[in-house]
Amino acid sequence: MFAQIREDFDNVYRHDPAIRSRFEFIFNYPGVWALFWHRIAHRLHTRGFNTIARVLMGFNQLFTGIDLHPGAKIGRRVFIDHGVGVVIGETCVIEDDVLIYQGVTLGGVSLDRGIKRHPTIRRGAVIGGGAKILGNIVIGEEAKIGANSVVVRDVPDNSTAVGIPAHVIEKGRDKDPHSHNKLPDINKELFEYLMKRVAVLEHIIRQDNNEVLEQDIELEHIYESFIKAMKN
Repeated sequence: MFAQIREDFDNVYRHDPAIRSRFEFIFNYPGVWALFWHRIAHRLHTRGFNTIARVLMGFNQLFTGIDLHPGAKIGRRVFIDHGVGVVIGETCVIEDDVLIYQGVTLGGVSLDRGIKRHPTIRRGAVIGGGAKILGNIVIGEEAKIGANSVVVRDVPDNSTAVGIPAHVIEKGRDKDPHSHNKLPDINKELFEYLMKRVAVLEHIIRQDNNEVLEQDIELEHIYESFIKAMKN
């Protein structure tokens, strides 16, 4: 447990270039302190001291703004950046080297007791700020979830999921875990398609020729590829 706690503190230097000294841990890294108390509370929880564990995490939530259930299983070198508003449910499993941004919810969609109700986050995944991952689903290794996405089904390894509800982008993900500015804009792509489609149809009405028909066929292929990507 103490080895994990030490890794949690050292891990900040891997993910936050803003840190200048260990003194900053005290005031500027609620995610690190939330994990610190969770390591202790989880150990108590697994040994049957459930009430003490819940009380401890209640105080943690009061001071850090992060709601972690002591029953959740959190691996090594997990980093909760900024952290305020993060919610992680009881049966959630987070593997090693996962990066979680502020406002993330790893929640359940069932009230049944004794079953796994929360997601599993595989090694190396990145969960963007404000994302909601709901239910007993799996986010694959090295996957990336776009900010404010709502994920309700599995995401394969090395994939990017964006949108509400989230859809997997087939072209995969950028290797840089911090490259959120490179996520595709699905709504913009669909809007551009519709605008081009209307322009082609207007042109067909005015003048019927082979060039226009070729443009229409090309747009149809683009549309079919888009629909295929949305269904995956």
